[in-house]
Amino acid sequence: MSNQTRIETRNLNLRFGSAVVLKNLNMSIKSNFVTAIMGPSGCGKSTLIRTFNRLNDLIPECHIEGEVILNGMNIFDKKVDVVELRKRVGMVFQKPNPFPKSIYDNVAYGPKMHGMAHGKKLDTIVEKSLKDAALWAEVKDRLRDSALSLSGGQQQRLCIARTLSVQPEVILLDEPCSALDPAATAKIESLMVQLKKNYTVIVVTHNMQQAARVSDYTAFLYLGELMEYGEAEQVFKNPSNKLTEDFITGRFG
Repeated sequence: MSNQTRIETRNLNLRFGSAVVLKNLNMSIKSNFVTAIMGPSGCGKSTLIRTFNRLNDLIPECHIEGEVILNGMNIFDKKVDVVELRKRVGMVFQKPNPFPKSIYDNVAYGPKMHGMAHGKKLDTIVEKSLKDAALWAEVKDRLRDSALSLSGGQQQRLCIARTLSVQPEVILLDEPCSALDPAATAKIESLMVQLKKNYTVIVVTHNMQQAARVSDYTAFLYLGELMEYGEAEQVFKNPSNKLTEDFITGRFG
């Protein structure tokens, strides 16, 4: 396990027009751990992780102040290639969103786009990505079938495989289980724990039990402010903030 910082936010403020969504956020996310970001709806969780690969840039009226440092580099620096950044910091969304293509082509899409591989090498990347997403055994005999023929849980693991195929450093998961049944959720949760061996995993969840099960570090956001951040066990068993305790015990949220 590395103790190295992968992403650091420094005095991060974000607003959409006049609506302030993130307030003076300072946090340091370590490599090769699962960090969960929890909090009530509308507290800025998804906006925060969409800052890490600059997806908020796509929203007009978005104003950002402060810095997000990825491996020592401010991602808002003018020299940063946003396409390359999104390759390094991959994202899996709330609802599975496979392309209307074959299972194989979904995973091969990124490496082809980035000119990383073709032919046999591409086959190898597709197989490895599907194995790393714990999906290979279920789809290896039907790679040419449409991705849309898969179940919801399989589609979500396919989206994870698609993210892994371009060899990112960080994987962002935005409530990846909210559209899934308990069995599919359990598979994604065990996958997150596996993935941290090779990646830095950041998951947004409104499900505290899930955060407690999968995360090594947990952040609690409330109205755009970071109320608590630390090792998961300490945050859940002995939170230092009354609001965190109220959220964990179900008094609000």
